[in-house]
Order: sequence, then structure tokens, then C-alpha cells
Amino acid sequence: MKKFTIRQAAGSALSIAAAIAIGTSSMAYASDYEMPRLMVIGTPGTSSGSFASTNGWAPIFQQQMGSNTRVVPEDSETQRYRRLTERRDIAISSVSAAEVRFQVQGIGGYAGTQPVAQRILWHHNDTPWGFVVSGDSDIKTMDDLKKGGVRVAQGVFSPPMVTAVTQALPAYLGLSEEEAKEVLRFVPASSYVENCRSVVEGKTDVAYCAPISSVLSEMEGSPGGIRWLPMDLDNSEAWSGFLTHRPMVVPVEIGMGVSTARGVDGLASNFLYGVPADVDADFAYSMAKWFHESYDDYKGTHALATRMSLEVFRDYLNRSPLPVHEGTVRYLKEVGAWTEEDDVWNNEAIAKMDRWIEARTAAMEEARENRIQASHENEEFLEILNRHTEGLEGFRSRL
Repeated sequence: MKKFTIRQAAGSALSIAAAIAIGTSSMAYASDYEMPRLMVIGTPGTSSGSFASTNGWAPIFQQQMGSNTRVVPEDSETQRYRRLTERRDIAISSVSAAEVRFQVQGIGGYAGTQPVAQRILWHHNDTPWGFVVSGDSDIKTMDDLKKGGVRVAQGVFSPPMVTAVTQALPAYLGLSEEEAKEVLRFVPASSYVENCRSVVEGKTDVAYCAPISSVLSEMEGSPGGIRWLPMDLDNSEAWSGFLTHRPMVVPVEIGMGVSTARGVDGLASNFLYGVPADVDADFAYSMAKWFHESYDDYKGTHALATRMSLEVFRDYLNRSPLPVHEGTVRYLKEVGAWTEEDDVWNNEAIAKMDRWIEARTAAMEEARENRIQASHENEEFLEILNRHTEGLEGFRSRL
């Protein structure tokens, strides 16, 4: 995969620094829009980085824009979705890209929820991930994992982590399920710390970990240290296999976390600020403008706030499968961070989301007409849902 920079996205002379100097017409446009008196942003619970980092920029936004801003923690993902799309008592939601896929496609507990089209307003934060080995390991590359007898930590406490190592990893390596059983030996770990630490304790050879975790700092300082296995960003075939099982992660060069991980090709799990598709375009435009122009004012309020820069957002858009709100697109075009090619994939993403929303809406209507409860626990409804959505292409990161 070819690496894509903002300068390429901007076309020619425009850079992000130059983009800050926006024309007077857009400044006049922004001043014409009056922000809502009350701004409510929904996030995961109080212990989450999303909640903490949103509380970092919210007071600055309130002071600069005049809106009474409230950050509401909502641990239940389905409830936060309903508050955003049905009750409309929150204006913006901090949500993972993976969760948006579940919401749009009606996966799991979202099967019986009201289908509502959504759009990306801005990038919130991302968590880098990769495969780590001990510093003195003879495993140097991802291909070395295929040599046989390799012990892989399996974090049984987390279904996504189980999927990452038992399905996505073998697919990245080009191994069938049978071949994976022959060359990889999965070692259960009951906690995240145990999962990662196992490589420096000699219990496993490789583990799937996030380099921003404190336990990785401890491991980096252990005798022999640690190394990260590069997941070549240009290996589209390998990444296509990985994304078959973890479709919303994004291949990236790791830029944060422990020093041994920085500059290594890995992947990221992204959180976004999302809104319903029918949100006023002027509101989305003004929010995008504020997120960009006030970045220097709020970037120091929380470590994750640094991931809200236009540059990070632009890099994410090179891989994102989710549609961006028209108001945000308008602003990105003004600052030279959006191209005609972006219009193509964004329109395709909008059309794909519309197909999912239409199919699920038809399933809900059929269930209602036949007095069948729309619930993820009702097999009769799930049969209707599967029939209406059969053949639809799911969302996955673009390579």
C-alpha cells in the first residue's frame, strides 16, 4: 500500500500550515452560524480516555463558542447510540469505528435498534496495536511465525483479542485454519497484563499488545527488552486477510507509545466523533472548523487530544470506510485537505450505508406488520433481517 501524505491530499502547494490561513469568506461564513445554546457530547464511561479527553476540550469550546457544553458518560454503547439517533439528547457521540459498523449493519445487540445513517464529524483518538516479542527472540519478522512451534499469547478475557490472534493473525500469514493449528500454539492468558508480559517471562513467543499500555513500558525496561514485528503496510494481500476478521482496524505506522514501537508498521483502532447524517451541515462545518483552528488551544489538555489534529484525521481518512459529514467535507475542501478522489470513496461509503439502512428498515417494517418482535434475541426476526441484508457488502477499512 502506498503511503499517502497530506501534501498529496492537498494536491500541490497547500500544506497544513498554509491551510490555517483560511480565506475571509469562510471566516465570515462561520461567524454567521450560531452554535446551539446547549452542546451535549456522549462518551464511554468515566474511566475511559474518550471521556477524559473530551472533558479536556469541552470547557475551551464553551469559552470560545458560547455553548453550554456537557460531557455525558454512557457506558452502554447501545444506549449511547439510541440517545444520539432516537432520543437526540446528545449531539455528538465518541464511538469506535468498529462499533459504528455494528450499529449500521445491525450486528449483535443492534439488530433490533432503529437503523439510522451516521457520519464522521472528526477524528477523536486511536489506539495502536502490534505483535511484540522479547528482545532476544530469534523471531525477527511476521513470516518467522510460520516456522512452527511458535507460542502465541491468547487473551481469553477479550473476544476481539482472541479473534486477532486465532483468526486474523493466521489469515495475515496466509495460513489456513488447519495449518495454523500445526505451526502456532495458543497459550491462554487470563488478563491483558498477563497476555503481554508472557513474552518477557518466557511463557510465550509473541503477544498482541497496545504499545501505549503501561505494562509495555515495564517490559521495555526488562532484561533483554522487547521488539515489535513489522506488519508491512505495502503487503495488501496479508492485510486483506487480517481485515477479513478485524475489518475496522487501520494499517498504520505506529507513532505513539513505547519507543521500541514507534516507526514500526502496525495497526490502529480508531475512535471518532460521530453524528446522525441529517445533522445540519452548518453545524458540522463549524465544529470541524473549531476542531482544526483551536487545536493548539486544547491539544495539551489530554494526551489523546493530540490525536485530534487535522494531520491525524487526514491520515485516517486514507483508510476509513465510513462516510464523512457534508459539513466536514466542505471545511476540509476549504483548507485543501480533501480531493476529488475523496469525493469518490465518500460517495460510495454513503451509498453503502444507505443500502444497509434501507434493508434494515424494510426488515423492521416486515416484522412490525407481522407482529414479530424486533430483537437480537428473537430468531424469527433475525431470519427476516438476514434475508433483507443478504448479499450486502459489509464495512471494512480501505487498503
